[in-house]
Amino acid sequence: MSLRYLPEHAQNALFAVDLAGKEAAHLRYTHRTLFAQPIDADWVRQLSTRDDLAEKIDAFVSRFGRLQDHIGEKLFPRFAALLGESPKSMLDVLAYAEKMQWIESANFILGLLKLSPDTIVAASALVAGAELLSFDHQLQSLMADELIHRPANAD
Repeated sequence: MSLRYLPEHAQNALFAVDLAGKEAAHLRYTHRTLFAQPIDADWVRQLSTRDDLAEKIDAFVSRFGRLQDHIGEKLFPRFAALLGESPKSMLDVLAYAEKMQWIESANFILGLLKLSPDTIVAASALVAGAELLSFDHQLQSLMADELIHRPANAD
């Protein structure tokens, strides 16, 4: 797939991809270290006495939220601008991302946006965190290969 793009928006799009990659790397580290051991009833009971686990949970929630916000508020809109689109609302941004096949489902991402910090630590958010990390790798590859390296007059 070859898409035409507006070169004046390429720098902002590249910056957004770079920042998303850094945020995802931090989230991967926190996810890997926080969930290095199985989460069971004993692990949950230890939360009240283990400050290190509480800090890891806080870091995971914060990094998850930062990456989630960056993707929705910066990354998608900047790539939409790169392609000559200017979605106005978050729903417009997600609909465009779905149309471009950057995401499978706008509804899935909207569901992620509704997660509370308590929910993020729950099993469903762990799956969502893994989806975000996987999505980050896919998006970086797609954008770098298909958009950034193609001139505006490419066929």
